[in-house]
Amino acid sequence: MDRGPALTKDLELESTLPVLFISSTMSIEKELKGIKKDILLAPYTTFKIGGPAKYFFVASSKQQVIKAIQQARHYNLPFFVFGEGSNLLVSDRGFDGLVIRIQNSKIKKKDSEIIADAGARLNQLLAVAKNSELSGIEWAAGIPGTVGGAIRGNSGAFGKSISDIIKRVEVLNVDSGDIKNYTEKECLFGYRDSIFKENKNLIILSGEFFFQKADKKAIQEKIKRYLTYRREKQPIGFFSAGSVFKNPEGFSAGRLIEKCGLKGEVRGGAKISEKHANFIINLGKAKSEDVLYLIKLAKKEVKENFNIELEEEIEFLGF
Repeated sequence: MDRGPALTKDLELESTLPVLFISSTMSIEKELKGIKKDILLAPYTTFKIGGPAKYFFVASSKQQVIKAIQQARHYNLPFFVFGEGSNLLVSDRGFDGLVIRIQNSKIKKKDSEIIADAGARLNQLLAVAKNSELSGIEWAAGIPGTVGGAIRGNSGAFGKSISDIIKRVEVLNVDSGDIKNYTEKECLFGYRDSIFKENKNLIILSGEFFFQKADKKAIQEKIKRYLTYRREKQPIGFFSAGSVFKNPEGFSAGRLIEKCGLKGEVRGGAKISEKHANFIINLGKAKSEDVLYLIKLAKKEVKENFNIELEEEIEFLGF
């Protein structure tokens, strides 16, 4: 049902970044090898929505991440760092700056600890842990995204989160150029939150995790159970950004939206999932404004019916 337009309104790095001496007549395209112009961002997000980035760069190492950020700052370009685009809604207008897609993905195991680059995928980290008979991240089975994104948003499921297994996080401070290891305590983790989400000048380069030894079969059984739950309860097979809203304390965001009668609500090419109301899915040709409309509608109805303010879990770019 369309309710009309009413709501449309392990590698060592230097401790500091080197000073760049670049002629002002030179362009970022000459300085950053491999950079591209006017690249549509939709294919790089799980929503499959989004317009072009003025500049787009794939960073396959920590050094490349740092260099790309240096260049953006040198040329006074706004920049945005992301991995798999699994928790992101990009405007159809795109982003008038530099988008840095991190693909630094080294993973190194030592005893019961694993160090993973920010661009490593969560399923890669899970596979290494499982094959090493290390338990603690089974809950991530079926969750798209990267290690860096998971740390930044303190991803989690089934009552567990990434902060439970964090030992340290290697971070670049864009303002000072320093690279620092943050302890779990210094990360200021909260529910789907961290210091990195609140301070956009802190860029995650890698994370070190600790695990518990466990029987491989038991680990596999946990993974199987979590995947089964997802298939049964979530709209697998559709383009989405996962849970749109954080769960208010003591409540399920999906249940609240469902009780407002919004399951199956359609706007343009977007729909509130009939399987799980905290998922908005792209039916194939959704626009960012379609998704925004449904987000605003859900927030409005839940506020009016339950006096509860829903807070978005997903992030926005280009709006």
